[in-house]
Amino acid sequence: MPQQVDPVFFADCAARAFFDQVANKWSVMILTLLSEKPTRFNDIKRRLEGITHKALTQALRRLERNGLIVRDVLATSPVAVQYSITALGRTLQAPFGAVYDWAINHLHEIEQAQDVYDRREDR
Repeated sequence: MPQQVDPVFFADCAARAFFDQVANKWSVMILTLLSEKPTRFNDIKRRLEGITHKALTQALRRLERNGLIVRDVLATSPVAVQYSITALGRTLQAPFGAVYDWAINHLHEIEQAQDVYDRREDR
């Protein structure tokens, strides 16, 4: 008897593609940062400890492609690029904020679970 698969788990599901493109640590952090004010590439890189130039470039391109940020080339010398969050991107602030709050409120429990798991010998 064939097993029923939820459409959200289909490889071509739009929601699955969204999670793949946007719901990762760098994208969430970039959107959070840009929610404060438009920011230049190098300022974003300085504020996101541990991100590489390549990872930041890729994340910004994904966010722009999905309509969550806009890229503006500034007529300065040398030319600079500034990123801003879009109205669509702002709609993610509440859900991302809720996940952040959940993580902060449950951090102790998460750390305890990690400790228990790491001490297990049957892993």
